[in-house]
Amino acid sequence: MVNFINTLTNYADFAGRTGRNDFWMFVPFYVVLSIVAGAIDFVLGIGLVSLIYSLALLLPLVAVVARRPHDTGRSGWWQLVSLVPVVGLLGLIWFVAQQ
Repeated sequence: MVNFINTLTNYADFAGRTGRNDFWMFVPFYVVLSIVAGAIDFVLGIGLVSLIYSLALLLPLVAVVARRPHDTGRSGWWQLVSLVPVVGLLGLIWFVAQQ
């Protein structure tokens, strides 16, 4: 949880670096909280909670994904490769998983 909050405090820093531990601790918390927000929406019958959650954490998510490739010697712009269907997402996962 400390890594998640640490990443949120650096939400607008696109130029720094994010270590592997910070990145891989942010992503599971992000996914779990997204599932919780979706469950709350399902119970309430509205889509507002997950929408607010997604919009609130959009910038920190983009920032952490942009900082992680800097440790592997790549530019943060490589996250745009994820826009290519299937192969792009696998390529992005490969880039952030490297040391």
